[in-house]
Amino acid sequence: MILRDGNRLIVRGAITIENVVTLTEQGLTMFNQEGCVVDLQQVTEVDSSAVSMLLEWQRRSHSHNGQVQFANLPETLKSLAQLYGVSELIPMC
Repeated sequence: MILRDGNRLIVRGAITIENVVTLTEQGLTMFNQEGCVVDLQQVTEVDSSAVSMLLEWQRRSHSHNGQVQFANLPETLKSLAQLYGVSELIPMC
């Protein structure tokens, strides 16, 4: 589930292969031109598909001249991004 709070998107629950397509599309519809901060503090579970989602959000945001930043990444998600060598592509604030 993704909620909007001003310029902040709050992701809640699991980000896994079972729901990543839905979450990715939902998030993309909530981005705006000024950019946003995606808060992942309430994420309860991740797998490697979560890394793909963040990269897709980043790619799509840049293609529309926006900017997205990620806050409060769970340690497991940070570890996966490092494992795949893409942590530098995920801007954190």
